[in-house]
Amino acid sequence: MKRSIQFVLNGKATKADCRPDMTVLEWLRGEALLRGTKEGCAEGDCGACSVLLMRRNVEQQGEWLPANSCILLMGQLEGTALMTVEGLAAEAEDGHAVQRQMAENGSSQCGFCTPGIAVSLAGLLQRKEQPNEAQIHDALAGNLCRCTGYRPIVEAAQSAANSAAQIPLPTPEGPAAEIGDTDCSFYLPGTLDELLSLLADHPEATLLAGGTDIVLDVAHARARWPKTILTRHVAELRKIEASATTLTFGGAVTWEEALPHLERHWPSFATLVRRFGSTQIRSMGTIAGNLGTASPIGDGAPALLVLGAYLILAGPSGEREMPLDEFFLDYRKSALDKGEIIRAICVPLPTPDLTFRVYKVSKRYDQDISTVCGAFALKVDGETIVNARVAYGGMAAIPKRCIKAEAALEGERLDGPSLTAAKKAIEEAFSPMSDMRGSATYRSLAAANLLERFALDIDGETVEVMAL
Repeated sequence: MKRSIQFVLNGKATKADCRPDMTVLEWLRGEALLRGTKEGCAEGDCGACSVLLMRRNVEQQGEWLPANSCILLMGQLEGTALMTVEGLAAEAEDGHAVQRQMAENGSSQCGFCTPGIAVSLAGLLQRKEQPNEAQIHDALAGNLCRCTGYRPIVEAAQSAANSAAQIPLPTPEGPAAEIGDTDCSFYLPGTLDELLSLLADHPEATLLAGGTDIVLDVAHARARWPKTILTRHVAELRKIEASATTLTFGGAVTWEEALPHLERHWPSFATLVRRFGSTQIRSMGTIAGNLGTASPIGDGAPALLVLGAYLILAGPSGEREMPLDEFFLDYRKSALDKGEIIRAICVPLPTPDLTFRVYKVSKRYDQDISTVCGAFALKVDGETIVNARVAYGGMAAIPKRCIKAEAALEGERLDGPSLTAAKKAIEEAFSPMSDMRGSATYRSLAAANLLERFALDIDGETVEVMAL
């Protein structure tokens, strides 16, 4: 029996009779005839397709968050609410404050990118009534403007902050357990037991968290998913818990939800997260999804490797713990058994003797795939390194620690001789590939030099952060 997708669109209860694996962008511009939302890159990079999605955070409070509709599936709208640029304009007689200010100060030229920018800034003003300039730039990091330049856009946001009204949060009905039909079924479990049961009954189904990676198969390759299981509503996966020694993120916790905790305990990690994901991406993408794809260039993995993170995996036989070191087996292959999921990511809290940094080398500073990502963690007794952890992404088929470099550092001071030995070990331990992001020689040199940058950084020498 066919079950329509039910959600609130621009303040009105809506039913969509379409495949749940259709992208929201395709539905908006087609069936809904809401063409203010534009298609640019169709992979979540340019922001022209930005919409506001109402989601409940880990405290179960509703909030408007920006998302890229080009990599958002219609099934993910079930039981929630969506706001497009047209709905934003209808919030007041002369449009939302951001739209008014952008019109008055000439922030738009060709206008193609403007709807997405207005939506992103409106979302920011929902979360921050008086954002500072850094927060405005962060909100715009996922929106490309090729005509006007960002200065008048930033000024429009600053002016709008004085008059922007809060967009009401609707109260849609909760999601149905299943939507779609026999050709395309979308399952929305609410508990871990329900999720594991569905995986057992439908082992061929696509497991979907945020979709910021795998939905590209739909957006670009026009893939069709006959069965999809969404993790978003599973209560056990939506928790952030802290003990005296460990911070635990549930498997459906997004990067945006994790960010304040990363900022508090590991500021360098928070900086990395802002770089590899715009607010639109961070609002949807999950930590578990970033690890579960087993990508060699998943930027979260090197940092979590050196921090000693471990996973709690849940499956038909119960739960088991696994150090993240043992999770990645080969290119895009992990140690997950059939029917297993990542229930939680556990990160030991920093101790006073821990020094940690993570650095990313990429062609573009924001929202770009790494050429090399290096993470470093030292524990020091006096001036002697008693424990060293060094890990890289982009240097092998998997994110990987460099055990030889760690051995070269332990028992030594972080100085010229130990750095030379560790850098040599890094060059010997990896055989990176050459591609359009960098040659093997460049990657090897950059990886070794990131260790030296770490030494300079903790010694107090200011190192300018830039895209290399």
